[in-house]
Amino acid sequence: MDAPAFPTRWKVSAPELIAETFSSRIWKVVREDGSPAVVKALKAFDDIADELRGEHYLAWRRGEGAVRLLGRDGHRMLIEYAGDTLLSRILGEQGENAATAIVAEVMTRLFSPGKDPFPSELQPLKERYVSLFKKAATDRAAGDHSLYVEAAVIADRLLANPRAVRPLHGDLHHDNVLQGPRGWLAIDPKGVLGDPGFDAANMFYNPLDRDALCHDPIRIAHMAEVFAKTLNQPPPAILDHAIAYGCLSASWHHEDDNAVEENRELSIARAIRAVRASF
Repeated sequence: MDAPAFPTRWKVSAPELIAETFSSRIWKVVREDGSPAVVKALKAFDDIADELRGEHYLAWRRGEGAVRLLGRDGHRMLIEYAGDTLLSRILGEQGENAATAIVAEVMTRLFSPGKDPFPSELQPLKERYVSLFKKAATDRAAGDHSLYVEAAVIADRLLANPRAVRPLHGDLHHDNVLQGPRGWLAIDPKGVLGDPGFDAANMFYNPLDRDALCHDPIRIAHMAEVFAKTLNQPPPAILDHAIAYGCLSASWHHEDDNAVEENRELSIARAIRAVRASF
């Protein structure tokens, strides 16, 4: 692939394509002072609004707990280079408790007060849950009291009584937290607005290749306790967010006709529900 031309004002050189996904191309570049940075170039795809909201989130967060947004140019972002060490590597080398402690510390920084008003472009959490509510309504109309129906009731209750409303990362997991010169930082936010418990929820379903770990009741309970302390919420509230989020994710997979991933999310949600019953 030919090297792209980036805005002259960014003063970057030596682009190296380091990742390509359905949504973007990621280039590692060198800044004028010799430091590395990343250019994220978005492709035209259905959920591009998610990525653009994430840009507003990064601008608001100003590098506290997340990578710094260094520049914008249409659907391209110049972003601080977060580092080379993924949280998933720490999970593999040092274990679950070490990884959970790290992400809890990142959450503390992500939810620290910002200097500016919340960005108006962020997606309200209620809008994020539309697919779950739609699937639950379909099941309810069919007389099927499914886990989707149960999760929709939980989500509706959480949305009606948020313990706090903050800008949220929206996709916090083991491959979106990296260590570099500034310590552990979050990357690739979606830019949501709502209860911080939502940001803890995705962690229960990750890493994606560690199903036995995600089903482990000891791990589920430990994460609930750690994140509850971090976010100043009771553990059952954290687990409620996890159940609701897992079924939301499953509803997205359902819409994509991806039964394998849908069933995976639902099975983990059931494991979380079982732990929830013990609190």
